[in-house]
Amino acid sequence: MGHPKPLLHLIIGLLAGLAVACSSTGQGEGGPRYTRNPVDPRTEYVFAVHPLHNPVRLFDVYEPIIDRIRAECPDLRIRLEASMDYHAFEGKLAARKVHFALPNPYQTLLSQASGYRIFGKMGDDQHFRGIILVRRDSGIESIRDLKGKAISYPAPTALAATLMPQYYLQAHGLDVTRDTLSVYVGTQESVIMNVYLRLTDAGATWPVPWLRFVQEHPREAAMLTVKWRTGTLPNNGLVVRDDVPEDVARRVERALLSLHRDPEGRRLLARIPLSRFEPATAATYAPVQAFMKRFTAQVHPLDGWEPR
Repeated sequence: MGHPKPLLHLIIGLLAGLAVACSSTGQGEGGPRYTRNPVDPRTEYVFAVHPLHNPVRLFDVYEPIIDRIRAECPDLRIRLEASMDYHAFEGKLAARKVHFALPNPYQTLLSQASGYRIFGKMGDDQHFRGIILVRRDSGIESIRDLKGKAISYPAPTALAATLMPQYYLQAHGLDVTRDTLSVYVGTQESVIMNVYLRLTDAGATWPVPWLRFVQEHPREAAMLTVKWRTGTLPNNGLVVRDDVPEDVARRVERALLSLHRDPEGRRLLARIPLSRFEPATAATYAPVQAFMKRFTAQVHPLDGWEPR
């Protein structure tokens, strides 16, 4: 492991990512592109990934996977698309503006109402959980110590990094709506930096960005600790719009679900990190449906969610 980046460089990098996330202009063929206009499905298919990371990192991780699909389906034009934030991504699904998507499990369920079919998901469900970080010198030892404190989250509809931690705190005696200030900071990386810089007293994220932060910035990570962990749910989904030709849908599905079968595919997956994509259906997400019913009943309602 090399020397950790100076904190100044880390902050500059995060601010650069935020600047990209707030821009509505394209960055060329090799970078993030944002659009509100649907594309012609006869000539180009858009694959949108929900804001797992800031857009620069998202493209760094997922564009090679889209390149793999292009290589296996050379007659198809497929473009990766980032979104400015969770709200923008969910708007694209609601308006049917993308053909394929990798939404979080909550968004996966919502997408069905807009005519998307669930065909797969990320594996490794054991890692799909929320974690709550505090500074080691914060003096926060119990959940009741969070009363009156500010807690950073990436977005109101981030499942692992927002809804699951909020439910966990509520179930352990803290009224997150009345007893805490929820601060939505846009990205997982920003959650961590808000805690490190003492802008919030605690922060909720999920293991993937936290473990990467530990690896890339060990000096800063040593000042933080994972204080609480939630339970797990099925991981992020893969969906396809119902008017995508069946042959196209099956070829993209086959390319993604077979990545783990060869060394190059496993190398691409390791950058997520992920062991595999795997088949899934609506039934796979029944535990998420049950969780959302509990969340809206016990924590607070969510716009667009209707209990079933």
